[in-house]
Amino acid sequence: MTAETSQTLDRGLKVLKLLADTDHGLTVTELSNKLGVNRTVVYRLLATLEQHALVRRDLGGRARVGLGVLRLGRQVHPLVREAALPALRSLAEDIGATAHLTLVDGSEALAVAVVEPTWTDYHVAYRAGFRHPLERGAAGKAILSARQKPSGEPGYTLTHGELEAGASGAAAPLLGVTGVEGSVGVVMLADAVPERVGPRVVDAAREVAEALR
Repeated sequence: MTAETSQTLDRGLKVLKLLADTDHGLTVTELSNKLGVNRTVVYRLLATLEQHALVRRDLGGRARVGLGVLRLGRQVHPLVREAALPALRSLAEDIGATAHLTLVDGSEALAVAVVEPTWTDYHVAYRAGFRHPLERGAAGKAILSARQKPSGEPGYTLTHGELEAGASGAAAPLLGVTGVEGSVGVVMLADAVPERVGPRVVDAAREVAEALR
């Protein structure tokens, strides 16, 4: 540190870097140990960063990078969408259902990229910017499932009628993308998701994750 720098700002930036380097978030105690400061300082840093949506804390108290970090650069979401679109287009055309990339925004799931199939007679309308609770719908539940078993094998989540009557969904979490929690999925008008869709969604989520690294 020099006379021209701010210790508090420096610590806040270090918090963001530490959180960006973990997929599972950090507790106040863990941050305190890594920074070499007391817990009170960490609480104040997190509270300030939360006010600007740069950090969020889950129900278990673990701090994670917030989507406010993405909003700092207006081009970040377009870049994320651009990186995800090839895999989403392939998924939508292959399955014949609307494909989407969903990211966590606080306690909600936010669709940031959507691709509809070109060859179907009908499909579910699903728009970028659509929000729903993490606890409802395949996209949010896939993210929550990854939190519960962060180091497990990639899997997929199936739901029916939770966001729209008559619609079924399948989603798989994004894994290995530092600082980003999200999922890739499809939504279709069907009573049940065909057997091949789940593994295909897992493959698409892996493709998107690789494009975002």
